[in-house]
Amino acid sequence: MAASDTIDIKMIINGTEVSGAVEGRTLLVQFIRDHIGLTGTHVGCDTSQCGCCTLHMNGVAVKSCTILAAHADGAEITTIEGLADGDILHPMQEAFRDNHALQCGYCTPGMVMSALAIVNKNPDPTDEDIRHGLEGNLCRCTGYHNIVKAVAAGAKAMRS
Repeated sequence: MAASDTIDIKMIINGTEVSGAVEGRTLLVQFIRDHIGLTGTHVGCDTSQCGCCTLHMNGVAVKSCTILAAHADGAEITTIEGLADGDILHPMQEAFRDNHALQCGYCTPGMVMSALAIVNKNPDPTDEDIRHGLEGNLCRCTGYHNIVKAVAAGAKAMRS
């Protein structure tokens, strides 16, 4: 395939079917941000170290900077924009706000998406479970204490 060749892809993002033509080397995060215009998924390191680009693909938290858009063809994707119901925040988003679990906010979308993956696997995680589950996400501002509190609070709200 020549660099100028494109691949037609189709997927469901936040409940809406989207499609586009991409070069084979286009990353999923680039497709979502640049082609679809959903900029809540951030690019932090391009090496899967920071977790800023975490989203859910077919119900599994993945780092979208490591997945080619073509490999997500036919997938169901949920980004941070797909969590709120209009102006009503998802309980995990509310918990991050209420527990002051963000400062600059750059890592927050990836943290929230990872937090949801933790809670989906274990609805009542311990602080140790939360810290272990967030190991692939970096925050340079908060020191993680309030993030752990927020995940626990979000998990509790989701159980209610």
